[in-house]
Amino acid sequence: MDVRRLDLLRELAERGSIAAVAAATHRTPSAVSQQLKVLEREAGLPLTERSGRGILLTDAGRALARSAGDIAVALERAGAVWDEYRNDATGTVSVATFPTAGQMLLPRVLAFLQSVAGLEVTMVDRDPETEDFPALTADFDIVLAHSVPGGRSWSGRGLRNLYLLSEPLDIALPLGHRLAGVSVLTPDHLVDERWIGVPEGYPFDRLLHEIEAVTGSALTVVQRVTDSSITEALVAAGIGISMIPRFTASGPERGIVTRPLTGVDMSRHIVALMRPDKAERLAVRTVADALQREAEAVQRAHAPVEDPAPFTSPRWV
Repeated sequence: MDVRRLDLLRELAERGSIAAVAAATHRTPSAVSQQLKVLEREAGLPLTERSGRGILLTDAGRALARSAGDIAVALERAGAVWDEYRNDATGTVSVATFPTAGQMLLPRVLAFLQSVAGLEVTMVDRDPETEDFPALTADFDIVLAHSVPGGRSWSGRGLRNLYLLSEPLDIALPLGHRLAGVSVLTPDHLVDERWIGVPEGYPFDRLLHEIEAVTGSALTVVQRVTDSSITEALVAAGIGISMIPRFTASGPERGIVTRPLTGVDMSRHIVALMRPDKAERLAVRTVADALQREAEAVQRAHAPVEDPAPFTSPRWV
């Protein structure tokens, strides 16, 4: 079987449609369909079946797609071994990041990687719903993703998960707010407040529901935005209060104060998601290692003196 046709089948398993595979591989849909038909003849079994106006993989198709993934990993691993012998991390690595992770991690990482000959890193910012982060790995080598405690894990998705850090979330209040003088807040403090939230389905939205579950009272969300700088501006203007990541939060200079919340696990976990074949590339591993070193530095910088940063080696999940 031709490796390139096997790769098209794997792309179909991940992307779900001929049109999406065609767009990703710069082919026409008819060319993709033709190559898959040739692969089906080589396999001697039906690999796809019609479903409404689209197609689905058969059991045989899914099994062969998994094998195609294993082949892709093996090929990339062989190339990586050769690159290591040559000490050559040449290549382009694409990174998708949500905004605050980009603000927190990428400036120093990109500055450092400029010294690596032949390595080019491109980045875009994305902030999808929690369940949509894994899909980005089809188009980007590294996807920085975040989740909150109790959310669905990305393990079992066939991806490499490199755990980077945990970050507390604090409550942002406008200057002069009635709670600004309270050192540590409880959920009961927040029941009657107006909130600046995030779109439903986004990671932080789950934490609002956790506060509601603890207090037994519904929270009033007056606006929903994804940009933390807009959130802070709305808080400063007295539109509502919000939860914001501690490591990138502003302060009184932007018209807000932040306070920790007890009684609810207010934190998020940040990971780097990668397809297994892409994770084998030396260029990708070079970027992933730099991200982890920077994450360790950020964690140490914000850790209490008696609580040194615990992350000293890559944590793959």
